[in-house]
This record gives sequence, C-alpha cells and structure tokens, in this order.
Amino acid sequence: MTVVAATKYVSVEEMAALATAGVDVVGENRAQDLEAKHVRYAEAFRWHFIGHLQSRKAKGVSAICELVHSLDSDSAAARVEVPALVQVNLAGEESKSGVAPEELEAFLDRCPADVRGLSTMPPFADDPEESRPYFRRLRELAERFGLGELSMGTSQDYRVGVEEGATFVRVGATLYGREPR
Repeated sequence: MTVVAATKYVSVEEMAALATAGVDVVGENRAQDLEAKHVRYAEAFRWHFIGHLQSRKAKGVSAICELVHSLDSDSAAARVEVPALVQVNLAGEESKSGVAPEELEAFLDRCPADVRGLSTMPPFADDPEESRPYFRRLRELAERFGLGELSMGTSQDYRVGVEEGATFVRVGATLYGREPR
C-alpha cells in the first residue's frame, strides 16, 4: 500500500518539509500547481495526479507524473501517456467526476490508456464506516475487470480504505494537522 501525500493545500514553499520528512509520493489536484511544484522539487518525489484530468492538460501531466488517479473521459484517455486509474463515481454525485459504474465496462473496452486500476471518492461523512460500502464496491469492480490497483481513502477514511484493499490512499489533512475537508 502506498501513501500519497495530497498537496492541494500545500504551497510550493511548504513542499520542502515533505521532502525533509522523507515523503516519497505526492499527489496534486491541479495541473498548474503540479507544474509549479515540480519545477522546484522534480527529483524529490514521485508524482501522481489525483485531481480531475482535463484532456488539454493530459500531455503536461503525463510529462511529470508516473500515475493518474482520475481518468474519466474518452478525450483524456486518448491523450494521457502514463498509466492511469479510472475514477468511478459510485455515489452518482453530480458534483464529482467519474465514470458511472454501469458505464465502466464500456469505458474500459474502448479506453486506449494503460489502465491499472480504479479510484473513487465516496460522499464526505463524519463516520469513516460510511465509506466502506463504496470501497467494497470498487474492489469488487476491480476484481471483475482484473484490475490490481485501488486508490481509495483520504484523511477521513483511509483506514477503512486499507481494510477494503486500497493499494493507494491519499492523505493530506492528517499529514498537515488539519481537519479533513
């Protein structure tokens, strides 16, 4: 299992503390922030992209990152040049990106990208156990399609994600002493 330090709320200057602390893998949500942080800390980390991947940003993200956790469109799939995880919107939340579970098989069948697994972001809940059914469902989908990687779990529910088979957890608030958002 790999811990991905989510850096969405970390400034370029604060990245030095992560490097000093021995953090190996960082995940950025925004392509422009990824580029700015990479300019300064290129060799300090292994880079993952964990935010919504716009097709017009796929080439730049691919030049920096070793893995994208959020592939969810045909246009981005045609442009991404690194392995990816397909983002699945298991809760059907309109505010979140992702492929609907009932559309996953068709998406995977036509996807030209190197898909290694799946990812999800369940609805925010105060009780981490409320994430368990979503994580279990994602694991079942990954098993059905023979995919080995699972990115699930954030600062509020990473323990449940690990119990349900996560190979990647994305933590930020827990690392930085902030409340999960």
